[in-house]
Amino acid sequence: MPDKDDKQPQPDNVIRFPVDAVKRFGFKRADNQAATRTDKMELEGQLALFGSDAGDADTIETGESPGVVVPLPLQMSPFEEALLLDDSGDERAENIYLKAIENDDRAADAWCNLGVLRSVDGDHDTAFDCFAQSIAMDPHHSESHYNIANLYFEIGDLRVARTHYEIALDTYPEFSNAWFNYGLVTALAEEYQTAHAALTRYKELTPDADADGIADEILGYIQTAINLT
Repeated sequence: MPDKDDKQPQPDNVIRFPVDAVKRFGFKRADNQAATRTDKMELEGQLALFGSDAGDADTIETGESPGVVVPLPLQMSPFEEALLLDDSGDERAENIYLKAIENDDRAADAWCNLGVLRSVDGDHDTAFDCFAQSIAMDPHHSESHYNIANLYFEIGDLRVARTHYEIALDTYPEFSNAWFNYGLVTALAEEYQTAHAALTRYKELTPDADADGIADEILGYIQTAINLT
């Protein structure tokens, strides 16, 4: 088998992604519609993937307003209470998620959402642990697989990130943001056919979401790479 070093591409064949523009989707909470995996509770910001001009990959812009005091209905489970507080930026959410875990009330979802909180705060070690706890309780928890894939993506472990994106998509094939990030991770691994299929699937699931044309632009670069190989 020829050594990879024997096939160095010529300068004209180098595929340069739009490093100042490409972003990937950030973390996803488990919500009250987890059975249907809707996107209504998705965090607003996106994490920068390439280049210093695109932002710090260790931060996430949530777009949330300052926390407010939320009146809570009397008949709520601990997880539902935590979710309502979390959605309003209330710091009490973390302790109520822990209460939900103690009461075995959607504990896998609660671990997932704790991981998102820790990710937003930049405490990625604890976030890893939270997502791992969620997956241990529910090996098919698509949000936790997706979220932990994002963390592996950030530290540059593309192989493990890809595996977790694949598990998330196997569980929830309509998880559009996972298709987008999966397309990026496979493109970076130079698996252009896989990346092209993933981003095409993202566009099929979100026909009106690509207002800035980023997915189309990346697909153009990937198609050029396919034509050159």
